[in-house]
Amino acid sequence: MNFPIISKENPLILASASPRRKRLLQQIDLPFLSLPSRLDEKQVAGESSFKAHIMAEKKAMAVHSKTNKNWILGADTIVVLGGIILGKPHDHDEARSMLILLSGKEHKVTTGFCLLDPSGTVRHAEDVSTLVKMKRLTEEEVEAYISTNEPFGKAGSYAIQGIGSFMIEAISGSYTNVVGLPVCALINSLLAIGALKGFPLLS
Repeated sequence: MNFPIISKENPLILASASPRRKRLLQQIDLPFLSLPSRLDEKQVAGESSFKAHIMAEKKAMAVHSKTNKNWILGADTIVVLGGIILGKPHDHDEARSMLILLSGKEHKVTTGFCLLDPSGTVRHAEDVSTLVKMKRLTEEEVEAYISTNEPFGKAGSYAIQGIGSFMIEAISGSYTNVVGLPVCALINSLLAIGALKGFPLLS
C-alpha cells in the first residue's frame, strides 16, 4: 500500500515532547509535528526495558488514533551501567547517586525508535547504542552540576549537548543517539521504508 511521503504538507508525527528530539529534527530540516504520547514509561519493566524500541513502539501506537494520514516516530532513550538502568532523576539525591555511579566509568546509552506507517503498521524498529566514558567527578563538580538543574528530565542525570558535556571524556558511536535520536539510522530507515524518496529534502 502506498502512502504519502513526508513533506511540509504531510509532516512526520513525533510522539514525544522532548525538546532535544525536536531540536535534532529541526536541525536536519525534516518536517514534523510534535504530538506527545503522555505514556507512563514505567509500563515496560524487567528485561524488556533493555529493548528501548518496545517503549518507542508503545509511544507511537499511543498517538496513532489522533492521526490517520501521517508517518509516526516513537523513541525512547535509556542509560545502562552494569545491568542497571538509570532513568530520569526525581530529586537531587537521585541525580547525585546516578552521577556518582557513572563517575569515571563507561556506560551505554541506547535509543530505540519505531516508525509506523499511516495505517498504524510497524514498518521499522531498532535499538541503537553508544558507549560513553565519563570522567571522574569531584564532589564539588557533582553538586555544582546538579545546581544547574540540567540533570532533571534527562536519563542518567546528564545532558551531553549541554553543560554536562564537560563530564564526557569520549564516546564510541552516534553522538545524536546520546542526545536522544540516532539521526543517521533514522533517515536511513525512512528512506528504506519509502517514507522519504530522498534526503536532504529539496526546498
